[in-house]
Amino acid sequence: MALFFLSYDLRNGRDYEKMYKELVTFKAVQVLESVWCFNSVSTPSALRDHFCGVVDSDDGIVVIQASYWATYNTKGTPKDLK
Repeated sequence: MALFFLSYDLRNGRDYEKMYKELVTFKAVQVLESVWCFNSVSTPSALRDHFCGVVDSDDGIVVIQASYWATYNTKGTPKDLK
């Protein structure tokens, strides 16, 4: 499994509840307000495509596969993943 960070910008409709429910299925940990981390066996592009089905067409998302990370003063970290 690889570590991924997902960041999103929900613009006009701002359906946060839909995004939060999907992140729960990934057992994601909130790092910053709109940044979450989770483990997956998928690829960044497959995860991007998956989360494109959760957001509206005017929203933005970025999926980053990470090997190294460091945080400061965050809500959570990858160490909190279960």
